[in-house]
Amino acid sequence: MEIREITNKEEWEGFLAQCAEKTFLQSWNWGVFNEQMGSKIWRLGVYDKDLLAVALIYKVSARRGTFLFIPHGPVMIDGLTPQDKKEILQIILIHLTENIAEKERASFIRFSPILDRSDENAAVFANMGFREAPIHMHPEVTWELNIAPSEEEILADMRKTTRYLIRQAQKNTDIEIVKSNNIEDLKLFWPVYRETAKRHHFVVFPEKYLSNEFSIFSDDNEVSVFLGKYKHQVISAAIFVFWQGTCFYHHSGSLAKFSAKGGSAPGGNKIPVSYLLQWEAIKEARGRGCKAYNFWGIAPEMETESGVAKSRHPWAGLSLFKMGFGGYRKNYIKTQDFVLSSKYWLNFVIEKIRKHKRNL
Repeated sequence: MEIREITNKEEWEGFLAQCAEKTFLQSWNWGVFNEQMGSKIWRLGVYDKDLLAVALIYKVSARRGTFLFIPHGPVMIDGLTPQDKKEILQIILIHLTENIAEKERASFIRFSPILDRSDENAAVFANMGFREAPIHMHPEVTWELNIAPSEEEILADMRKTTRYLIRQAQKNTDIEIVKSNNIEDLKLFWPVYRETAKRHHFVVFPEKYLSNEFSIFSDDNEVSVFLGKYKHQVISAAIFVFWQGTCFYHHSGSLAKFSAKGGSAPGGNKIPVSYLLQWEAIKEARGRGCKAYNFWGIAPEMETESGVAKSRHPWAGLSLFKMGFGGYRKNYIKTQDFVLSSKYWLNFVIEKIRKHKRNL
């Protein structure tokens, strides 16, 4: 096997089109986005005559430390043996360690693998000297829905309450769902997003971050913002990425309280706008030829009993909402760190504290 840089978008995206397990975090455009945000990136391919795997790497520079990060990667072609996967990971790690990490003053290399969470896969990383990261940066547990069946079949497989609320929202003439590819409509997304972050105690992405992401994926018609309105006021909003046959529910927000134009209204969580917004996004994804709908992250060990979330995780309520649309859980190997210097441990302590504060 050999490793070399890939500079051709068609080769990169064409290879990914052959791979079953992937997310847009390894797409060509995600690399472009990270460059626009000021990060150095590398696009590497592992070959054995043919291309076997790709890895988008970007440099993270923060006060807590500098490291190299592979988000949801590397992505490998289907049908490889465990030994093949191990050799691919080794050749990438050796290349990063010997050719990039020291030059970039990285104290560690972080992999967020898109591999099944099995003892066999975990052992591969452990045997290579990796350790589990103190915190994850992208979902390790996701919820996905097969949207290839008919609309009637998808609805039939939903939780009864979810299906009922979608139908109630469809009957409510005060509810409207607007789909937009216009970056200017992000201005309507922001107030809802910020209020949600304040309510659930998470840090919002900067406006530049989301506007750059939207702009870059818009160039290939791969992103839309959906706005859910009640009496003409936006009370629910979400950004979706449509990439290589999958729709990703990426950023979202909803208002818990608001004053509707034309009269008072109960909290936004009592009006099923968000349910109809998801259903309209699912229909849009089907219209674009997508076969899968990725709800992004859910709480780990999430279970339900009679429709009630049993987890105390801060994402429990949102996870229950997502799971109500039907689908299945996907568990990826936990984020892995390869330590290069003692500076890593400062980052380790800071991330441990952040995880504790966020109750994750």
